[in-house]
Amino acid sequence: MATNGPLNRKLRMALVGGGQGAFIGRVHATAAVLDNRAALVAGALSSDPAKAKASAPDYDIPSERAYGSYRELIDSEKKLPADRRIDFVSVATPNYTHFEIAKAAVEAGFNVICDKPMTFDLAQAEELAEAVDAAGVVFAVSHNYTGYPLVRQARHMVLGGELGEINAIRSNYIQGWLRTRLENESQKQASWRTDPAKSGAAGSFGDIGTHAYNLARYMTGLLPESISCHLKTFNEGRKLDDYGTAIVRFENGAVGTVTASQISHGRENDLFIEIDGTKGSLEWHQEEPNKMLYRRNGQPMAVYTRDPNAPHTNAAGAAACRLPSGHPEAFFEAFANVYRFAYDDMALRATGKDFERRDTIYPNVNDGVEGMFFIQQSVASSRQNGAWLPLKHPRARR
Repeated sequence: MATNGPLNRKLRMALVGGGQGAFIGRVHATAAVLDNRAALVAGALSSDPAKAKASAPDYDIPSERAYGSYRELIDSEKKLPADRRIDFVSVATPNYTHFEIAKAAVEAGFNVICDKPMTFDLAQAEELAEAVDAAGVVFAVSHNYTGYPLVRQARHMVLGGELGEINAIRSNYIQGWLRTRLENESQKQASWRTDPAKSGAAGSFGDIGTHAYNLARYMTGLLPESISCHLKTFNEGRKLDDYGTAIVRFENGAVGTVTASQISHGRENDLFIEIDGTKGSLEWHQEEPNKMLYRRNGQPMAVYTRDPNAPHTNAAGAAACRLPSGHPEAFFEAFANVYRFAYDDMALRATGKDFERRDTIYPNVNDGVEGMFFIQQSVASSRQNGAWLPLKHPRARR
């Protein structure tokens, strides 16, 4: 049996969301067990009790632990003896439900891995963060793109000064699937993502713009100062933005841009980032995640590949790899790295040991708060015709 360091057993997982027809719940379930350090033992897989129970066999969840609601799950699991009850809850539901589920799990003493955006609005995020602090649980946010080996490699290079002083960042997430009004065709994913009552104040900027911004913050460690944003809805009648761009000023004087689109023909999940420093520059594309470009004036362009044994690979990059070079690692493995490193802290907590609460390698509750602040300030700036607004939240971390 795989073990978790001092814990000497698998962690026990409960999944909320992920019922029949869902996408991200299955991703969570797959990523969570990829390293054989956890087992999915319970779930509340849908807000419809009948569908929740009917979906359980798809995950091999026993019928007695296939709950009809998240509240039933939490209440029932709390009553189980310590050697049977779950260790953590994964929240894979629409945005507007995250807060109540995650807060209930936290207050019950369970660790949480929550989808992004973490909550519906900033007030909920700040309240949830206070609850996490009070409960002392492990809380991770599935900004999964931070888990790619070359993203970890780049972060280590930037923070180690290999690029010099960072001057500029261009982070973009470009899609095309909402070019037409799919929400009018009862397409499930489009329907809730374009509904302000379920998605929150932003559309594309909340859904994928937060990924682009988080990636820039994660890879550079630069603290933001202010933002000027313009959001646009190109599909007439749509209630939320489907395109947007923002300029971000950072405290060190660097300038960043964040662009998010869901109406660009032929684009799938084109998340890409370019970072310019005084000594060199980096470029990475999520759709080709196993290579990264490293440029320095007067020298040939270097193509860094995902290779745990190469001399150019640093410790952070190698630690995120599972396969030898030439065997592509991608979305599931990156997602699993959020779980993998959160498990280290869950194992420490389970054995009564101290663990890092703030400066974790995985995105934590503070990053979730910062993401919600980014959404709030982006929307507010756009409504004020691009006015410059503060962007550094008190919980922002390097």
